[in-house]
Amino acid sequence: DDGTYAITAVQHVPEKESIVDNGASFDPQPGTIHGTVPPAIQHLTTEILAEEGQYQVLARWDTPRVVKGVSFSLRLNVAAEDGSDRLVSSAGTPDTQYRFRGLMPGRYTLSVRAVNSQGQQGDPASIQFSISAPAAPSFIELTPGYFQITATPRQAVYDPTVQYEFWFSDAQITDIHQVENAARYLGTALYWIAASVNIRPGRDYYFYIRAVNQVGKSAFVEATGQASNDAAGYLDFFKGQITESHLGKELLEKVDLTEDNASKLQQFSKEWQDANDKWNAMWGVKIEQTKDGKYYVAGLGLSMEDTPDGKISQ
Repeated sequence: DDGTYAITAVQHVPEKESIVDNGASFDPQPGTIHGTVPPAIQHLTTEILAEEGQYQVLARWDTPRVVKGVSFSLRLNVAAEDGSDRLVSSAGTPDTQYRFRGLMPGRYTLSVRAVNSQGQQGDPASIQFSISAPAAPSFIELTPGYFQITATPRQAVYDPTVQYEFWFSDAQITDIHQVENAARYLGTALYWIAASVNIRPGRDYYFYIRAVNQVGKSAFVEATGQASNDAAGYLDFFKGQITESHLGKELLEKVDLTEDNASKLQQFSKEWQDANDKWNAMWGVKIEQTKDGKYYVAGLGLSMEDTPDGKISQ
């Protein structure tokens, strides 16, 4: 009566009559991203492979969920000299990986997106990569050890495809172009331990290192290092290496006197029967001392042996 009205309504469903009267079945329209909307691309990676002077790129990716009937659209662009992007290749695949072949060196951008059976496209994912020789190492860490030096190169920007060639020389090479002729090749790895009894403390040794990948090699970088000069550490090193031979025992006794102004008293005795069934005996005492970095030894000994003329002592 006051001119105010209330209206109640429901959304019209065109299929309602067929559903109610005839029992027809209709798939509901997707109302959320979990319907048939193509999924987003995630974990997009590329791997560069060499192929007879040209290069392949293997792209891999996945999606947060599996949707039936979805395929993938790929576009690969290369940076032109004027800074613009030029389309190199486009492709479609039902798989979550694709291989591009016959590529030349350059800077590339790859875009991948999912496409459903109705042609709807999902959000794209992109990745940039370069087909080129690596940059030279930006830094080389040299770690001294006992008769060894460890070389660990670093790149300014981490690249998992890069390894390093290691070359070694006792003398500096002034012409970097002569490294392969004048230095000794050690090997290819992420780091290298140059170890030898000839690597002595107190003198310089030279590493020549360059980065390498599937495409090429960088320029050499020189690094200069020395073995450890820790005298006490070398004594411990030798002490662990000397065997229990007679010579080893003598050296170990000297190692035990490493502390300056130390002294040691030792008594020894021995008796034996020689090949002629003669008995011999020996007894002695010796004193050892270190002072001002010098080693001193003195001793007294007695011996007795059987001879054709009788027993002889001295």
